[in-house]
Amino acid sequence: MGRHTSSADIVDVSSLGGIRAQSLQRLQVGGSLLLGILLIVGLANVIEDRAKQSADATVPEAAATVAPEPEAPAIDPLADAGVVPDLPAAPATPTARRQNPPAEPDASQ
Repeated sequence: MGRHTSSADIVDVSSLGGIRAQSLQRLQVGGSLLLGILLIVGLANVIEDRAKQSADATVPEAAATVAPEPEAPAIDPLADAGVVPDLPAAPATPTARRQNPPAEPDASQ
């Protein structure tokens, strides 16, 4: 009543991990990726700190060295000529818009 094991049933545990050189290569790649990520995060931190320092050193609003000139009134030649259409006092709301009536055909044709 002994069990008979075939060669298909036996799993070689050492082949799952690969040979020692492959394991060492995977360890080196993982370590270099981790180191690269740490360097990128450190570089981003340094850049952010420098940006904060330069923002703190700048003058927020520079004072004017000359007195500002009064603004000239807007020149509107159409309004001066009196050809500006009458504008409503309040803007029209979307529900209160007028619809244009359909155009009537000319009676002269």
